[in-house]
Amino acid sequence: MSQEKEQFRDSIGTINEDGKRAWLYPKKPSGRFYQYRKYVSYLLLALLFAAPFVKINGNQFLMFNVLERRFNIFGLPFWPQDFYLFVILMIIGVVFISLFTVAFGRIFCGWMCPQTIFMEMVFRRIEYWIDGDRGAQIKLDRQEWNGEKIRKRVLKWFIFFIISFLIANIFLAYLIGSDRLIQYIMDGPMRHVSIMVSLLIFTAVFYFIFAWFREQVCIIACPYGRMQSVLLDNKSIVVAYDYKRGEAENGRKKWRKNEDRKELGFGDCIDCFQCVNVCPTGIDIRNGTQLECVNCTACIDECDTIMEKVNLPKGLIRYASEDEIVKKEKFKFTPRLKGYTAVLTILTGILIGMLFLRNDLEANILRLPGQLYEHKEDNIISNVYTFKLVNKTTKDVEDVNFKLLSHKGTIKLVSHQDFIVPAKELAEGTLFVEINNSALTGDKNKIKIGVYSGEELIETTTTAFMGPRSYK
Repeated sequence: MSQEKEQFRDSIGTINEDGKRAWLYPKKPSGRFYQYRKYVSYLLLALLFAAPFVKINGNQFLMFNVLERRFNIFGLPFWPQDFYLFVILMIIGVVFISLFTVAFGRIFCGWMCPQTIFMEMVFRRIEYWIDGDRGAQIKLDRQEWNGEKIRKRVLKWFIFFIISFLIANIFLAYLIGSDRLIQYIMDGPMRHVSIMVSLLIFTAVFYFIFAWFREQVCIIACPYGRMQSVLLDNKSIVVAYDYKRGEAENGRKKWRKNEDRKELGFGDCIDCFQCVNVCPTGIDIRNGTQLECVNCTACIDECDTIMEKVNLPKGLIRYASEDEIVKKEKFKFTPRLKGYTAVLTILTGILIGMLFLRNDLEANILRLPGQLYEHKEDNIISNVYTFKLVNKTTKDVEDVNFKLLSHKGTIKLVSHQDFIVPAKELAEGTLFVEINNSALTGDKNKIKIGVYSGEELIETTTTAFMGPRSYK
């Protein structure tokens, strides 16, 4: 490819020659892939809006309460003590996305990314409804601020603000929990001014993204496009232009009726630029795989429509790999994909195993810092400890008591012997462990303590017990 044709890689499609923002007016897409994307988008939107309000065993289906460090993922509660599980789950997510990127390119961006779904299936559809299609939008943008333009702009901006406010509420439900959000709404904004301010800040952020920043999120801000360039290879299936068929020997040429293009040496691309006009990131897919391409398939649908009109075969732009276009090789499960799949399978197995081994009640018992042992009557050695019990279930754990399992001795709670750990709450306290010096093996001993609910052992933990140094 000549140096002139490669100049498109020196800048992004949303910046003009003066270095200013080039506003995009994508043509309204249509076609079979667009219909499939709508079905997927509506399903994901329904899940996104419903997830904070759906509960499993009393736990919110999805919650990411960073402030209180409480997370619910698919109804499973995760506490700070479960951070290692959360990390493994995030790693699995990264490996899963990497696997699909190696195999199918940036398909996540075009089909499942919330930014793309909201932008293309919500905000742009409202824009098409109010401002019209590509040509009408360009005309409206260029015309003076008359009554029509003011009316359309105010209506569009108002609807954008309302939707942004709704998204902000859903976002807050993920952060603080749907029950608390509903309670705040019932109480009214004046009783929770700080929450209302937070909502307005979130609303402003979402409004800025979807009303002004738009496709720049995918092109500039999102790191996934950069990761794509590392993961893709010639065997990855992406939205690709079949340049072998489209260019032929003499390149592209405008369509002329009753002209034998093959005999003249021209490819099937009629240079109509409809694939460029419909692109939400403003690229020309005919230049090859680019960082800005989000695999939204809008160019596939548009090109198929044009090919059908000029009686040429569909699929000039399609899901294909470089090897399929050049060598006619079909998709294969490569060793690289097998490696990613193996890693994903192992990590998933580890996570499932850890989830099964995870206790409903987490116990941590630690010696009180700075405190030495105490020598009591009858050769009894006493150590003081602090304990923290985390109840990860939606039911109270009643009649909680401690028993020494590894040594003969007694455990005394400072306040009371038996207590309750409330559902999804933390119980803290202080206790003394007393063991006869004859049962100790030195100044440092490892003891095992059982946590009981009545007579049922529900958790065990170990801690250090200090005693007098023995001399032989």
